[in-house]
Amino acid sequence: MERHCPPIVERKQCLVPPPDGYKPPIRWPKSKDQCWYRNVPYDWINNQKANQHWLRKEGNKFFFPGGGTMFPNGVGAYIDLMQNLIPGMKDGTVRTAIDTGCGISSTVASWGGDLLDRGILTVSLAPKDNHEAQVQFALERGIPAILGIISTQRLPFPSNSFDLAHCSRCLIPWTEFGIFLTHLLYLSDGIYLLEIHRILRPGGFWVLSGPPVNYENRWRGWNTTAEEQKSNFEDLQKLLTSMCFNLYDKKDDIAVWQKSPNNTCYDQLSPSSYPPKCDDSMDPDSAWYTPLRACLTIPSQNYKLGLASIPNWPNRLHVAPERTSVVPSGVSGGFKHDEGKWKIRVNHYKSLLPALGSDQIRNVMDMNTLYGGLAAALVASPIWVMNVVSSYGPSSLGVVYDRGLIGTYHDWCEPFSTYPRTYDLLHLDGLFTAESHRCDMKYVLLEMDRILRPQGYAMIRESTYFLDAITTIAKGMRWKCNKHNTEFNEAGEKLLICQKNLWFANEEILL
Repeated sequence: MERHCPPIVERKQCLVPPPDGYKPPIRWPKSKDQCWYRNVPYDWINNQKANQHWLRKEGNKFFFPGGGTMFPNGVGAYIDLMQNLIPGMKDGTVRTAIDTGCGISSTVASWGGDLLDRGILTVSLAPKDNHEAQVQFALERGIPAILGIISTQRLPFPSNSFDLAHCSRCLIPWTEFGIFLTHLLYLSDGIYLLEIHRILRPGGFWVLSGPPVNYENRWRGWNTTAEEQKSNFEDLQKLLTSMCFNLYDKKDDIAVWQKSPNNTCYDQLSPSSYPPKCDDSMDPDSAWYTPLRACLTIPSQNYKLGLASIPNWPNRLHVAPERTSVVPSGVSGGFKHDEGKWKIRVNHYKSLLPALGSDQIRNVMDMNTLYGGLAAALVASPIWVMNVVSSYGPSSLGVVYDRGLIGTYHDWCEPFSTYPRTYDLLHLDGLFTAESHRCDMKYVLLEMDRILRPQGYAMIRESTYFLDAITTIAKGMRWKCNKHNTEFNEAGEKLLICQKNLWFANEEILL
C-alpha cells in the first residue's frame, strides 16, 4: 500500500476515460453531504458499512450522514466533545490537522469535512485498501485528502507542521513495530508514533478514540478482555510519556495528548533513553522516500515553531514565519513581496477565468508553490488548495504550514498520490522551466490530465519557449486552450488557460 512507481519503460502514454455515466460533480457545499454514484462507483464500502452510517446509496447518489463506529451521534457531536477537551480548536489556535486513516476511522473524511466549517483545515490520509476509494470519496465531496500510509517511509510533510493529529479507531498498532538495526538488535517499538511526533508542532495535540481508550466500558465489543486493553492503554501511555507527550485530557471515548511545547523534557533525556534522540545526520524535514527513523526528532530552537509561538488563525496567514529564513533568499521582505504579487496575479486570473472564486471550482492544486501565495490570495473563496513543493527544490513547505495552509512534497517526474478526476483547477508557475531537464513534459501533462476533472481547468504560467509544445500535447489530450498575457505583460512569459473536455472513450489515443 506504500507509494511506489513503475519503471519508465512501463509508463502508459494514454488518457484515463471517466466511468460510464460520469457527471460533473455536485457543487460545494452541497457536495459535502452527497455525490454522484457513477462518479465513484464503489459498492463494497456501502454494503459492508451501511449499518455504521458511513454512507448510503439512494438512487443515483451516495449520501454521507456523518455516522461511524466512533460517531454514534454523528460527527458533529463527536467534534463538539473534542473541542470541549481542546479549547484551542475554537479560537484559531488549532488550524491545521491530519487524519491518519480517513476511511476506516473517520467515515470517508467526514471528520475533516466538519472541521472545515469550524475553520480547521485537515489533510485526510488513507491508503488504497479493502475499503476501496476512501480518498476518492473525500475529494469527490470537496474535502482535502491524499493517498498515503504510515509504513516504512516518512509521510511527505515537513517536521513540526500540524497543530493536531487524529486517529479514530484507525487500528494502527501504535505501540508495536520497530526497526532491526542488526539481526541481534531491535530498537524502538512505536515507530509510527515517532512519525506523528515528527510532524506535530511543539504544543500540538494527538487525539485518539477507539481501542484502548475507554476500555473500561468498551472492551466487550472489541473481542478482548478488560485486562488486555488496560495493559495496552498503559503501554501507550508509557510510550507517549517517553516521547515527551503529556496526557492533556480524557473523556468518554476520546483521549488527548499534547506534545511538549518546549525542549525542557528532551533536555532531560539521557543517552540511554528509549526511544533515543535523533542525531543530526538526517534533515528532519526530509520526507520524500525517506525511511522512518527509530528516534525522536527534536524541534529546532532556531525558529518559533510551537503552537503558542505562532499567531492564531487567520492572523498567521499574513505574518512571515521564521522558517522563511531557511529558504534561499527567504527574508521577511521577500515574503511580503510574494504576498503582494499573488494578490495582483489572482485578480488578473479572475478576469481571465471568471469561474475562479465561484462554486464551479472547489479542489485546487498549486503544482509548484513557494510560500502558498495562490492559496493565501484565494482564502476568501469557496475553495481549498493543495500546495505542492518540489522534493528537489527549496524546502519551503514548512512555511506553507506555518501560514495555516496545507500541502505536500512531490516530484513531478512521478505520478501524484491521488485518484483520477479529483481536482477542478491545476496551476503551475514555471514548472517546465524548472524541471524540464529532469522530467518529460509529455508525462507531466498526461498526469495533469489524469487528475483533472472533466470540464476542469489548467492554468499554465510558463516561458514562451515551452508554450507551443504544451499546446500541441494539450490538443492531443482534447483540451481547449487560450493564450493570454500576464498581468504586467512580461516579455517571454505567457498564461495558457486550458479546459479539459468531458468525453467517453471508444478508441485509444496515442500521443
